[in-house]
Amino acid sequence: MPKEGIMALAAAIAVLVGIGGGISTGLATGKAVESIARQPEASGKIQTALLVGNAFAEATAVYGVLIALMIVTKI
Repeated sequence: MPKEGIMALAAAIAVLVGIGGGISTGLATGKAVESIARQPEASGKIQTALLVGNAFAEATAVYGVLIALMIVTKI
């Protein structure tokens, strides 16, 4: 396999991290909505935990995209 093909495969795998970020954000949001429906008085704490968790999940997705761009541009 030529070097460009291996680099393209590596970039594609790195971009797959974005799928994990999207799935985890969706699951966390769904669970947070269920929790708020069960305990409306705890909505502030649930929302805070949700935002922090989503920030970490999206950060990993951004890192995956950055690594893919670095591979493609051969930095």
